[in-house]
Amino acid sequence: MEKSDTGIGSYAPDFELPGIDGEVHHLARYLQKYRAIGAIFMCNRCPYVDLYLNRLKQIQTDFQDRGFTLIGINANDAIASPEDNFENMKSFAATHQLNFPYLRDPTQDVARSFGTQITPEVFLLDGNSVVRYSGSIDDNPEAVELVQVSYLRNAIDQLLCGETVSPTHTQAVGCSLKWQ
Repeated sequence: MEKSDTGIGSYAPDFELPGIDGEVHHLARYLQKYRAIGAIFMCNRCPYVDLYLNRLKQIQTDFQDRGFTLIGINANDAIASPEDNFENMKSFAATHQLNFPYLRDPTQDVARSFGTQITPEVFLLDGNSVVRYSGSIDDNPEAVELVQVSYLRNAIDQLLCGETVSPTHTQAVGCSLKWQ
């Protein structure tokens, strides 16, 4: 598996990926519309994604009026992990009432370009497509009431306020991405 790494301060790879809405989604179009984008690598079967879903939906709700959107990207191999095929993604999104786009990375090229290894793992991009934060959503996947640091929420707020994002990276916690 060839892996690159889109580090902090570098440009995120552009992508065109199919969404569960039947449309093709282009990062460039999101960059025209939003001041900040959270590309969240996720899947249908990871228990950590399940633990974080309500928090992710709340982040989307809390920041969407400030020029932010999450974009869920599922790069898991659908042969090794049939639960993550396109039809199951549609069911997953409907069951969990996702309030952000959910895209399929069938070739895993986008995941490789970002250097992601874990679901869920987030990359926060500014309006110029520069990665400003990567890693975990917060410091406690198991218990929302015990969260002490909301890494993603803080990074989005700092970015939208024109402040320096700190920390720029945390270690993502979750399941390994299922490679082809």
